[in-house]
Amino acid sequence: MKITLDTNILVSASFWTGDSLKLIDLIDQKIIECVLSDKIFDEYKKAINSEGIIEKTKRKNLVLIKTVHKVMEDCILVKPEITLDIVKEDPDDNKILECAVAGNADFIITKDNHLQS
Repeated sequence: MKITLDTNILVSASFWTGDSLKLIDLIDQKIIECVLSDKIFDEYKKAINSEGIIEKTKRKNLVLIKTVHKVMEDCILVKPEITLDIVKEDPDDNKILECAVAGNADFIITKDNHLQS
């Protein structure tokens, strides 16, 4: 099975235990394959370094559970050749669809309702 992870899953797995971290562990163990793009990597780096996340991690005493960067090295990096304009609610999320199409992913894993259908 091949999946594309939305940035919200990567951020969640970075600080909290639960299903997101379980997915990262499955990727790390090479039980499932993950395809990601540079745009997703960039958004993840920007998200975990944002004021909101830094404040939340300090306030809740959260620490980086697992270095998602290490697991991201296990992912297949794709370079989408097409640009999609499907997600009207959050056009920035089109990069998730573009990555999934380019990597021939079976599933997109996300917490965003507008990508779940």
